[in-house]
Amino acid sequence: MLNEPISIKIRGRGNVSAVLAGPDSFDDSKKIGVVIAHGAANDMNNSLIVAVAEDLATAGYTTLRFNFPYKEKGKKSPDTESTLIHTWQSAVSCVMENKQFPVDRLVAVGKSMGGRIASQMVATNQMDVDALIFLGYPLHAPGRTDQLRDSHLYEIKKRMLFFAGTRDPLCNMEKLKEVLHRLPGPYDLEIVNGGDHSFKLPKSSSEPIELVYRQIAKQCLQWLEQVM
Repeated sequence: MLNEPISIKIRGRGNVSAVLAGPDSFDDSKKIGVVIAHGAANDMNNSLIVAVAEDLATAGYTTLRFNFPYKEKGKKSPDTESTLIHTWQSAVSCVMENKQFPVDRLVAVGKSMGGRIASQMVATNQMDVDALIFLGYPLHAPGRTDQLRDSHLYEIKKRMLFFAGTRDPLCNMEKLKEVLHRLPGPYDLEIVNGGDHSFKLPKSSSEPIELVYRQIAKQCLQWLEQVM
């Protein structure tokens, strides 16, 4: 696998760090780019994001994980929605225009906030991808299951894969299933039993978090092989 640190220029907002990865031997029949965005409280070096990016790249996919500007500057508060959108668009353009690992199809992957922004963009035609993967979707604020962030999801007809932990305070499982049943497009749901919003298991579990993340990466790979 080849890993190349790069810099992505965000129009009017400076540059952000990213890592472009691909297989040692490029397979011309698998020209699929996978762009991965982090959540509000982490960055592109989050262990789950790295596991998904590296495992997919090893399997032949072109992957790009990137930072949003606020993380690049060491800030805790996320950027404005406009900046998050521009950064997503710049990352997608970077993958489509790269010459080392040419792609003609795209999959957007997001951890929490990164996935929510991607889904809003797809719903409003601000980003064109072939499929979406959510590594923990923030369906509601903690304890606020009466205020769901779901309205835009019903505008999406692209294939979607949701990962959800049964202990996720930002995604009540029953509420999520109700939302998924109303989606107009095809979807799949992978449940991480005992997982919280970051898929961490209870202290009573002996399963290492690294193993959980590798299993999620494996499920992403299997899903992509089936639907793409």
